[in-house]
Amino acid sequence: MPQLIKTHLQRLVLSLFIIAAPLSAQSANVATAYFAGGCFWCTEADFEKIPGVTSVVSGFMGGTKKNPSYEAVAYGSTRHRETVKVVYDPDQVSYQTLLSAFWRMHDPSDAGGSFVDRGRHYGSAIYVADAEQRRLAEGAVKALTAAKKFDKPIATQIADATAFYPAEGYHQDYYKKSPLKYKYYRYRSGRDQFIEKYWAGDDTLYQTQ
Repeated sequence: MPQLIKTHLQRLVLSLFIIAAPLSAQSANVATAYFAGGCFWCTEADFEKIPGVTSVVSGFMGGTKKNPSYEAVAYGSTRHRETVKVVYDPDQVSYQTLLSAFWRMHDPSDAGGSFVDRGRHYGSAIYVADAEQRRLAEGAVKALTAAKKFDKPIATQIADATAFYPAEGYHQDYYKKSPLKYKYYRYRSGRDQFIEKYWAGDDTLYQTQ
């Protein structure tokens, strides 16, 4: 990730973290959120940088086949999306903050995939675990739509979380295992260029009351 974009993302997450979830004593609370924002190598890497996030797992959700392989999902026959499971401490970071970071990781107005990766399996989705997550996610979409941030409507699907299947081991923490290949893929995909164009200098917390 180019240093300018990395610095901007870290600064944004820190500011949202301070606003939405002031530092408190260490908590044993654990909550889980699921996001699909294109290539899970990229969303996993970005979510792991957020204070209060304890683990991120790359995997699949939203499909019809049990324990799908990466190849089956990539072929498009299972209806799954590349999804990350985000485990976090709600006393340290709020779900709203995770939503705000999620918007800034990808193009939520792309209905056909994500940057160079095309197809439903690379589509944008928020899989909600409960009614409160749904309320916040729907409110964020409404606020982002009203802001007319993008040239196209928000394409992110909001759906109930279903079975989550972790991807094969070589996909986990790919950005750490193969940093050069990861950086090359990320840059060539156009993801960071898009983020810089649409999000540089925008620290707005898109939400409805």
